[in-house]
Amino acid sequence: MQFPVRMFGALVVFIFTACQSFNTSSYSSAYNSASLRSESVGVIPTAAPVPDEPIQTAALPANSAVRPLVRPRTPAPKPGCAAVCVMDAMTGQVLYEYNGNVRRQVASTQKVLSALVILDAGRLSKTVTIAEEDTKAAPTKLGFKAGEKYRREDLLHALMVRSFNDVALALARDTAGSVSNFVSRMNSKARRLGMYNSHFVNPNGLPASQYSTAVDMARCAWFAYRNPVLRRMVCDARYDFRLANGRIRTLANTNKLLSRYSWVTGFKTGYTNAAGKCLISTGGYNGRHVIVVVLGSTNARIWDESAKYLKWALELA
Repeated sequence: MQFPVRMFGALVVFIFTACQSFNTSSYSSAYNSASLRSESVGVIPTAAPVPDEPIQTAALPANSAVRPLVRPRTPAPKPGCAAVCVMDAMTGQVLYEYNGNVRRQVASTQKVLSALVILDAGRLSKTVTIAEEDTKAAPTKLGFKAGEKYRREDLLHALMVRSFNDVALALARDTAGSVSNFVSRMNSKARRLGMYNSHFVNPNGLPASQYSTAVDMARCAWFAYRNPVLRRMVCDARYDFRLANGRIRTLANTNKLLSRYSWVTGFKTGYTNAAGKCLISTGGYNGRHVIVVVLGSTNARIWDESAKYLKWALELA
């Protein structure tokens, strides 16, 4: 008589206080798995519930939350910026928001959404041939030339570390056939993520008739934080990018919090005159992780403003 054999897997979560090196080989299958849903996330109080968008629970980065944040015993710090959202990186619950649903431009922080759209397309080892139209972006540029060839993953890494606007154009065109098609994908993706207070018209965040909110960008970061590819990229304080001529150009991350605090894990900076200084920052301590979005700050205040909310949520102050 034969008996069925059932295999039981054990989930072992390793918590580290610094950024880890992530294995990206299984990303595409895990990210697109229809069985990996977000029903257990719960409701974000100041917005709509987290939607039914696939997430890669089976392939979470090593340094991920294993328990929800405890509501801090002290009141939230007073804001010195236009808008703030503090979100539990595990549950998606908003612990604090100030002007969280007010629409405004968010500058290069919207490249997090661009990155998610690029990763949805997969094929990270694909060769991208630079077109002349890709080179026409300012002011922050990698400075590549038409005809040069790069791996899609390498360009995405450079985008997330140094925020090059020409790289955003190249990746958008390569991913969707045109920048306009890519922007359509961005807006479709935003709706699927529940970013109902957002509308985008370019992939790089340069000034235009587009907008989002602190809560919506926190929601975007909530999904991005589960992405092992993005987590590996955004936690790099430096990245050695190989140019088409073979030379190595070392890129310093625009997120200065990475070099100031060992428990900071990313995420993305942004600045235009219209948006002000913006920062999505993430951090983890003792198994709890937080997402902080600060919009409309200044060069002098953005780092301390973001750090005070990270510390408040993690009770490190």
